[in-house]
Amino acid sequence: MAGYDVTLIAPSESDGNREGVQVRTVVPPRDRRERMTRTIWQVYRAAVRENGQIYHFHDPELIPVGALLKFHGKHVVYDVHEDHSSDMSEKTWIPALLRIPVALSVRACELLFTMIFDRVIVATPSIARKFPAAKTRLVQNFPWMHEFGCTNGVPYEQREPLAVYVGGLADARGLREMRHAVELAAKETRIKLLTAGKVRRGAKAEFERDPESRLVEHKGQLDRTQVGELLARARIGLVLLHPTRNYMNAQPNKLFEYMSAGLPVVASDFPLWRAIIDSAQCGLLADPLNPAAIASALVWLLRHPAEAAEMGRNGRRAVVEKYNWERESVCLKATYAELQPAQQA
Repeated sequence: MAGYDVTLIAPSESDGNREGVQVRTVVPPRDRRERMTRTIWQVYRAAVRENGQIYHFHDPELIPVGALLKFHGKHVVYDVHEDHSSDMSEKTWIPALLRIPVALSVRACELLFTMIFDRVIVATPSIARKFPAAKTRLVQNFPWMHEFGCTNGVPYEQREPLAVYVGGLADARGLREMRHAVELAAKETRIKLLTAGKVRRGAKAEFERDPESRLVEHKGQLDRTQVGELLARARIGLVLLHPTRNYMNAQPNKLFEYMSAGLPVVASDFPLWRAIIDSAQCGLLADPLNPAAIASALVWLLRHPAEAAEMGRNGRRAVVEKYNWERESVCLKATYAELQPAQQA
């Protein structure tokens, strides 16, 4: 691991060594309340026992743990994958009257404690602007260049008319609109939607309402190899997140995974995503709240396989040249190296 001994502390069933990473487990929480109380305390105790030099975390509820580890003289890196304050303002499980106060509290907590943390790693440029520039490093969440670059799959033009979505399934991630769009597209051409990932609470009804549908098939949660096999069968990758403040400025990993696999994408028409997709010429954009517009994009790609295949190749080229983890990992390793002189002093 770039010369570092790495230990992962996380809720799981058993300790062990996984691909060179030592795993130290804490008891998985039964609900959100336990995650915010007992689990945090268990993570802190496990972290102290490890006596590491650098502690790297990304869950915002672990900010107090990071602060306590700083008091132990440790180097602490806060890794921010999402705009948590914006996300909290839209969480449906938080009572509506409390969402803004909770969001402001999370923001204040982040700003206060990042003053004592050694580095802040952020996943997008928009998040970077919310933290002190001197401590902040941009490490974008792009896929490994060759993980999904399948060369042994069925040639693109010979594949079944499959559209795929891989990731958490929820209303705000476009589940209803994708289903409706496929139903509309099926009136004009052959098509099937394959989904894979965890079904969030509240979204299960979408699968239960039409269990005999031949247009939608849910594959459950897949490992990375199975995801690659699924993408190698497909013709289109879907990423149709709703226009929430958090999603509009996000760079969803699934978008770049589809591109890496050589799939043309149908994506939400957000300014940031339009810039990425237009510059790479790797897919079509649609209003994520408009199933008819999504269906139109699906039908066009299925009726123009040569053009769709070219979009897929363009996306693959963009990943190889720019949107890959090999490039981003250089910045991550450099960030760790910045902390080395202080460790050795």
